[in-house]
Amino acid sequence: MYPNPEFLLHLCGQRDWEIAQASGELCPASLSEAGFIHLSTPEQVHLPANRLYSGRTDLVLLHIDPQQLQAPLRWEHGVPTDPESMRFPHLYGRLPTTAVMKVTPYQPGRDGRFQPFETST
Repeated sequence: MYPNPEFLLHLCGQRDWEIAQASGELCPASLSEAGFIHLSTPEQVHLPANRLYSGRTDLVLLHIDPQQLQAPLRWEHGVPTDPESMRFPHLYGRLPTTAVMKVTPYQPGRDGRFQPFETST
């Protein structure tokens, strides 16, 4: 029913990633506020990026190995404006930095909007 992706993505500011590296785990505000960390697939990461971070140029994408996650991962609805059939991966616990395989910059276009992440073939 849900994909078994090779990797998932988490969107955060460069400074947030630096803090996570120093502590060994990422604990964004959503973990205490909503009870989970928002993750995305490459095809859907632009949706939360445009909702929350339009025009920001300091963002990075954390490429996460789902097999290295220690907390429960659940595929759940996003916000009402997302396609009805779309489910987002939510991590119900801290994100260990050891699960991050790669970090890439995520820049908006000239219009300030983000596009879906393109994986290289």
